[in-house]
Amino acid sequence: MEEIVDRQHQFFEQGKSRDPKFRINKLLRLKSLLQEHEEEIFAALQKDFCKPPLETYGTELLILYKEIDHLVKNLYSWSKPKKVRSSLLNFPSKSYIYPQPFGVSLVIGAWNYPIQLSLNPVLGSMVAGNCTIIKPSELAPNTSALLEEIINTHFDSGYLHVVQGDADTTQALLDEPLDYIFFTGSTRVGKIIMKAAAEQLTPVTLELGGKSPAIVDYAADLELAAKRISWGKFINAGQTCVSPDYVYVHESQLDTFCSLIKQNITEFYGSDPAESPDFARIINRDHFQRLKQMIDPNKVVSGGSTDADNLYISPTVMTQISWDDPVMQEEIFGPILPVLTYQDLDQAISKIKEQPKPLSLYLFSPDKSTQQQIIDNIPFGGGCINDTLVHLSNPDLPFGGIGHSGFGNYHGKSSFDLFTHQKSIMKRSSWIKNPFRYPPYEGNLKWLKKLTKYL
Repeated sequence: MEEIVDRQHQFFEQGKSRDPKFRINKLLRLKSLLQEHEEEIFAALQKDFCKPPLETYGTELLILYKEIDHLVKNLYSWSKPKKVRSSLLNFPSKSYIYPQPFGVSLVIGAWNYPIQLSLNPVLGSMVAGNCTIIKPSELAPNTSALLEEIINTHFDSGYLHVVQGDADTTQALLDEPLDYIFFTGSTRVGKIIMKAAAEQLTPVTLELGGKSPAIVDYAADLELAAKRISWGKFINAGQTCVSPDYVYVHESQLDTFCSLIKQNITEFYGSDPAESPDFARIINRDHFQRLKQMIDPNKVVSGGSTDADNLYISPTVMTQISWDDPVMQEEIFGPILPVLTYQDLDQAISKIKEQPKPLSLYLFSPDKSTQQQIIDNIPFGGGCINDTLVHLSNPDLPFGGIGHSGFGNYHGKSSFDLFTHQKSIMKRSSWIKNPFRYPPYEGNLKWLKKLTKYL
């Protein structure tokens, strides 16, 4: 690990990665490589957890393609020095902000979207002019191996390099002198990453998760809400950090809403989702067992079936849920949807605010005052009104958590800013001398106070 990190520091010191033309060339090269290896990427994700090709293209590749296009289009304007106002106190002077890369970044990816969540932050590191070490998740071995082959074969290892391994490998990397760390994963591991970063005072971004709620207002279009929540919940078999973790509906609409969810599951995946080519599997046996223990057969109104040999858990809906149930004690990260009820919307809002701040929130309501009430009163990373998940596909929207769901934003300009140090420079002229700043100070205070009235 010491050799890998040293090589990256040496490459960075050459200055190549700071050249805008170099950055654009490498971003476009990465896009071209992903396009060339699309079929292999489909196959790798199919092997890892039976991810349907359309989901792979839409949630892994298309987002990256659009992100690269956006970064390339704006790189020159973002990377130019910015002139800002100078104070009369420093007259005559000119002030500038110089965007400059940190140096060597470590990006630790997640298994649930092993291409997109590994490479999207890498794009931010690249566009800012850094060199980057990529540590993909060992829980998606086929995809990680392919990522290593694509990157390490076609890029100088001093610029981009994939390192495979387990937690010990990650720890070994964290022990090296890095300039920035970006981690996507669980809150538990995020605390370990942050502690290691603190030992060397390395800046860090944590993209974590949490129990992201969906609220269905009494006046909402129930059919639309059920369809879009069903899609957002069961895509990738629920293994999505911004997936609706649970739903609040008005108690009078519970039966109708659950019937619509069940209807959508059938429309999406047929009468037996286990036979559908469009429904993914759980990543491994440990996650399967954890999810299975969350299912209370007495509270299941749809689904609930499991198959350990095939790591299959059917799209499952549960009702009569309280905050004491096992399914409400942690982020689900699987195809299990608890549906809670409220009598008054303020009641649901208060209960959500008692929990750790979620990564996302989804509200279904046509009422603008209700929309504003939710936006103003519940802290969360980001979300949608009358939809789920799609906010993260817009590169102009910063993506990130708050509190227990993480900190730091990326995507688009936010990615450039995240991996960039804003260096402040003031250029002074020498033809005016300010006698009040130098000792001895006797008699200068009254003149300084008079002067400050005009600043």
